[in-house]
Amino acid sequence: MLLCLAAGLASGQTFQAGGKYAGSMVCKTCHPDVWLNFYKNPHFKSLASGTEEPENTGCESCHGPGGAHVAAHGDKTKIVAFSALKPAQVLDACLRCHGETLSRANIRRSAHTESDVVCTNCHSIHKAQTPKYLLARQQRDLCYSCHTSVRAQFEMPFKHRVNEGVIQCTDCHNPHGAFNPTWRMASRPRMVDQALANEEPCLRCHMDKRGPFVYEHPPVRVEGCEVCHMPHGSPNARLLRRPVVFTMCLECHNGKGTFGRTGVGEPMTPITHNMADPRFQNCTSCHVMIHGSNADYFFLR
Repeated sequence: MLLCLAAGLASGQTFQAGGKYAGSMVCKTCHPDVWLNFYKNPHFKSLASGTEEPENTGCESCHGPGGAHVAAHGDKTKIVAFSALKPAQVLDACLRCHGETLSRANIRRSAHTESDVVCTNCHSIHKAQTPKYLLARQQRDLCYSCHTSVRAQFEMPFKHRVNEGVIQCTDCHNPHGAFNPTWRMASRPRMVDQALANEEPCLRCHMDKRGPFVYEHPPVRVEGCEVCHMPHGSPNARLLRRPVVFTMCLECHNGKGTFGRTGVGEPMTPITHNMADPRFQNCTSCHVMIHGSNADYFFLR
């Protein structure tokens, strides 16, 4: 187990394979601040069981055999000090135990890992500030520390209520790597999580938009919600990418095909949408079932 970790330690971080284990109670002598609350830590469960081998129990399951470290009066080069490890080495150490969970199956190819953001950048194993997941800070504050542009979007007039604590980032994103890390747009890796049947996480809450529908709106099914909506925040009440509805629709329905003053619809009826007329500037006043309809080709009521 720890042989692989020992082989990949940073310069100066070495210990002998098969070194003597001192036991976690010895660690308490010099590290009382860590031990004080360790009984609340999920990692304490392995120590409390008393049935596991030393290399998989307590402090030394992560930091390696502590005998030489104790004998050298706390010499950091005689123990696995995570502060001196490279990002890849930290990841390898944590995945010894946490590598079998499906939610972390793609962590090695995630955008976080590729940017050298690893477990200890977000998690505080000894002194977590949150009741769950051993996070170093509240989740949104952790995410905002890197994703400053997203933080600005959550200050928009209309947004998902992350700042208010109604939802959190991991309701939509998998920080450990999604099965489809780019979600349809190869240039924008966002580690968007998945709902049922490989669907976008939006449909977990907006279930009425799921379908299937007799008449599909192609962008919804092919390109996904973000082709029209800004999920973090928008100046539009519907989180649209444009300030008013008709400017959003006109990005696709711009006079081609069956739309426009000279177009024809189904079945062969003239369509005369004069966008200078205020009556036609709120498309969804008529096309109310814009995400898909079981009754009308044009998504009318």
